Amino acid sequence: MTKIKKVVVIGGTGLIGSKAVKLLQDAGHEAVVASSRNGINAYTGEGLQAALAGVDAVIDVSNMMSFDKDVITDFFGTSSRNLTSAEQAAGVYNHVTLSIVNADQLAANPYMAGKLTQEEAVASSGQAYTIVRATQFHEFIETLTGAYAADGAVKVPDIDFQPIAATDVAAALVQAALGEPKNETIDLAGPERAPFGSFIRAYLDAKGDVRPVTADAAVDYFGAPVAKGSLVPGGEYIKGQITIAQWLKA
Repeated sequence: MTKIKKVVVIGGTGLIGSKAVKLLQDAGHEAVVASSRNGINAYTGEGLQAALAGVDAVIDVSNMMSFDKDVITDFFGTSSRNLTSAEQAAGVYNHVTLSIVNADQLAANPYMAGKLTQEEAVASSGQAYTIVRATQFHEFIETLTGAYAADGAVKVPDIDFQPIAATDVAAALVQAALGEPKNETIDLAGPERAPFGSFIRAYLDAKGDVRPVTADAAVDYFGAPVAKGSLVPGGEYIKGQITIAQWLKA
């Protein structure tokens, strides 16, 4: 029988965090939901010492949406330094961070720059860790559609896309937290790779939306220039299970 572990989920009330908490609890582990709502704040350090007592692993899925590079890099960098320092003091065995595939290649985008700062803070901390870089979530497709919509049409970058369901992301994070620290970055992507526009088309079709979808190589990704493989893994990766059709049906 697998040893029952105590895992703190930073951002445990969010999309991914809440799913990770449930998976841990369903497997019989102790999951501590950590968020500023319950007095645990990685950015300020509030409540970390008490929250990490007797903890085996930490899953950090904390998030902040900002297009101000200074704000977002400060948030992710400071939070990760506070977390890893507190983990070392508490004897936490494994730190797991959720990041984004190819964040280092897309740092012209402020959010990606923030995630890269987060990765660097964790990797240089001396704390045992695993960084899980995921592709964009199925749940993000609605936002993407809105971002690229104009004049009754949707024009997207002419690149490959390989989105993954939030449920698959949470499962991979839990698996990483319960296992041995890798002290490296691993990639995670959905089961299907196809042109970006085909996923937008599938989403619109499911909504009964007939707006045309086109692809243009000159279109960037939220300020970052992109090439065909910019948003998909370039090497080995963990593959999720849930297809876009299954997710849309659910």
